[in-house]
Amino acid sequence: MGHKFAELAFTQQVKTLQTEAGSRKSYARMESGDDSTNLLGPAEAEFIAARDSFYMATVSETGWPYVQHRGGPKGFLRVLDDQTIGFADFRGNKQYVSTGNLMNDDRVSLILMDYPNKRRLKLLGHVSLIEPTDTELLEKLELPDYRARVERGMVIKVEAFDWNCPQHITPRFTLEEAEALMG
Repeated sequence: MGHKFAELAFTQQVKTLQTEAGSRKSYARMESGDDSTNLLGPAEAEFIAARDSFYMATVSETGWPYVQHRGGPKGFLRVLDDQTIGFADFRGNKQYVSTGNLMNDDRVSLILMDYPNKRRLKLLGHVSLIEPTDTELLEKLELPDYRARVERGMVIKVEAFDWNCPQHITPRFTLEEAEALMG
């Protein structure tokens, strides 16, 4: 865990609970450590590129959290540089809850899962909504071979990330992964 993730996630109440549970000293060392891991590196880029879905949390104007599943072909979530990721926002059920929330508060939390290998990557960031008129940036996010209507792009400046422990992740497999295992 990088310093920045701990700084953003560990509020005073969280620290109080960590103290009560006996984990505060360990996490305090992380908070005071070097933040050189705050940039997305090759391991993060490879992991992100291999995902075909993720979970995205936003917060409404009334303070309610909202979590949405986002999916597409592997690689639809793109690493644009060592601090930025983005994806084409495909038309869905037209509720626009996440998009509406982001227009009020640009903060977002993502959880990317690799269920077969029991790995997860958590990211915190700020979203910029990319409208269809920004064709140059939108072209970097679109997937020409994927038949879905793109309504906009979402570009996320990653503020912090954390590789989370594998504990309690139930392995799940796509049909493609299961067929490869049964070979």
